[in-house]
Amino acid sequence: MEKYTIEGTPKTPTISFDIQAGVLEIKGRSIPENSIEFYKPLVDALDKYSAASKPATTVNIQLEYFNTSSSKCILDVFKKLEAIHKNGSAVTINWHYEEDDEDMLEAGEDYQAIINVPFKMVQVSE
Repeated sequence: MEKYTIEGTPKTPTISFDIQAGVLEIKGRSIPENSIEFYKPLVDALDKYSAASKPATTVNIQLEYFNTSSSKCILDVFKKLEAIHKNGSAVTINWHYEEDDEDMLEAGEDYQAIINVPFKMVQVSE
């Protein structure tokens, strides 16, 4: 498996995981009917990736909104990334937020406080 992709919908984010390049991107809205079911294939893909991760792994998160159940699943994804980081891959999480979106900035800061992985807050102008 070289690429793992889920097309986004109005309720689910676009997820693109280029395993060869070590780049994971999650963009859009995350309010799926069943967050655990939606994120499980990504968590499984990260499990497989962790066995042979690249020397550097880049994660770009650009969510405009996510619900409470998604936040737990996103944390699960970050915990997998933390394990990959501990195993020697240089993981960097780029948390993109819009200039006037205090909530999304705070959410990124909350994750940054929990997860032991380098986090970059990236402000994007609309």
